[in-house]
Amino acid sequence: MYNKFYITTPIFYPNANLHMGHAYTVTICDILSRYKKLLGNETYFLTGSDENTGKILKSVEEKGENVSVYLQNISDNFKELYSQLGISYDQFIRTSDKEKHWPGALALWQKLVEAGDIYKATYKGLYCVGCETFYKEKDLEEGKCPVHGTIPQEIEEENYFFRLSKYTVRLKDKIREDEIKVVPVSRKNEIMALLDRGLEDVSFSRPKKTVPHGIPVPNDPEQVIYVWCDALVNYISALGFGRDDELFKKFWPVDVHVIGKDILRFHSAIWPAMLMSANLSLPKSIFVHGLITSGGVKMSKTLGNVIDPFHLINEYGKDALRYYFAREISPFEDGDLTLEKFKESYNANLANGIGNLTSRIMKMAEDNLSSSAPVSDEGFPEEYIKYLNNFELNRACDFVWNEIGEMDKYIQENKPFKVVKENKEEGIKQIEFLVSKLYFVARLLEPIIPDTAQKIKNLVKENKSPEKPLFLRKD
Repeated sequence: MYNKFYITTPIFYPNANLHMGHAYTVTICDILSRYKKLLGNETYFLTGSDENTGKILKSVEEKGENVSVYLQNISDNFKELYSQLGISYDQFIRTSDKEKHWPGALALWQKLVEAGDIYKATYKGLYCVGCETFYKEKDLEEGKCPVHGTIPQEIEEENYFFRLSKYTVRLKDKIREDEIKVVPVSRKNEIMALLDRGLEDVSFSRPKKTVPHGIPVPNDPEQVIYVWCDALVNYISALGFGRDDELFKKFWPVDVHVIGKDILRFHSAIWPAMLMSANLSLPKSIFVHGLITSGGVKMSKTLGNVIDPFHLINEYGKDALRYYFAREISPFEDGDLTLEKFKESYNANLANGIGNLTSRIMKMAEDNLSSSAPVSDEGFPEEYIKYLNNFELNRACDFVWNEIGEMDKYIQENKPFKVVKENKEEGIKQIEFLVSKLYFVARLLEPIIPDTAQKIKNLVKENKSPEKPLFLRKD
């Protein structure tokens, strides 16, 4: 059977530059994609930007810029962050792309129409611009959006609606039986509780005057396709659905959508229902991660606790931030990041950990081995594989750093740097063991901190000690 792996991030709003939470999501995807590639899977990693939104107009008006120029500048910023983080995506999809995205959105809309699931009606409701969704009074928290904490606008419009309610029971069955596997279980329980309350039909269009740069509804130019049948469709439009569908046939259904907990409803209720309506295969899994806080509270410009990912990359390097995301942030719950915690973790586990260990071992190897030690690029430990297959990136890292600790312990107990002077044959044997073990650790680190892993592998193959520390200690 064909061995493929398709993974996606959400597509992010280009109404501002990306923040730490966005950096976290794309890094998770990159680690999983690299890992699957090392296992021999043919992978496809998709990310992008959601550009047909009302948020864009607000940002453009505030800045007094041209829409297309503004979007280009912001998407370039997205790609710059991804480049600096070492994100190895295969495609960056933009929903403003009339060639790559629009045909897929229009094709899916038509399938929903053919299924009898699109109808027109007048709607009056409470609309959050930040979420780009309508809320019921009962869903608000003290009259405010539960996500953004803002008071929604009261809007009355004539829109097209999608018969979401029609799919409540089928969705419950699919999620309960893990045909769509929602991870972790706490998020599965959350969406099941939502389904138990019942789904209501959802608006699928907005007046063209509200979002003039959106995708026109077929046969109704005064309406544009609203975010759900636009943004969510990126996962298949990027694969050529609605035009050249070679990639779609190869990689759909998606193996995992990686999302934040704030967009769980959209991805585990609205999106699968759309696919059911269109008679398309459902996502295999939805991995829902928590949010990144700072000092235990959500990062906010008002509170002054925002940490720019570019700052940490420039100060510590891309692999340091990737390491922190993978090991120090829980994959399933909110995780905390402060400058103090970051520095402490960096010094303890990178500078004094893998960095110092590499220097010690390779100095012994360079001084005492006549050639590089034998190494292997075959296989991964079952425990390590299990953790990454279950999206437990932190436990996979713990496994690796346990190996690093065992190597430190071996050096302390056996003192190969002394043994080699007294019993050269035994000393060389011990040093070769450590070098091969170091190479093994580097292989485990390849998905997580790829630049560092490659440096270690090169040092082993060249039988050289590093000219400078892999991670300079920060005092």
